[in-house]
Amino acid sequence: MIAIQHEGAIKKFTSLPKVWKDDNGVHLNITDGQAFGFYPIVSPSYNSATQYLGDLEWDADSSTFTYPVIDRTWSQTVAELKESKIANLKSLYNRKLSETDWYIIRSQEGTSAPQDVLDARAALRTDCTTKEGEINALTTKKAVVSYSLPNLD
Repeated sequence: MIAIQHEGAIKKFTSLPKVWKDDNGVHLNITDGQAFGFYPIVSPSYNSATQYLGDLEWDADSSTFTYPVIDRTWSQTVAELKESKIANLKSLYNRKLSETDWYIIRSQEGTSAPQDVLDARAALRTDCTTKEGEINALTTKKAVVSYSLPNLD
């Protein structure tokens, strides 16, 4: 991607235009984009959970167009964010536990659940409790939002 600052606005292009009109006239088959003010667009890396990209702007130091990285803000308190994160965590573990609930229901009717199933369920509950403690130990909104929940699939 490339861009040019023209008539007070930044215009983006996927490639150099075949025809370009400016104050100096009409230009055909442009090969040196920088001679006309076309410069690359650089997309910075950022954490989309805690940051977002602002509007495209000119970076004179690097002679490129780029997006400023802006930190997100949250209206919820740290406690509210933790509560939400923990609810999502518990939902994940409950979903995983539900896959073997039928063993537990069957055991209520007299057929014992296999020990490996009971051990796996206990490990899931322990993991969930550990991760809940990790979330509760976090002290900033950014840390809570950035905390990655496990993939239990």
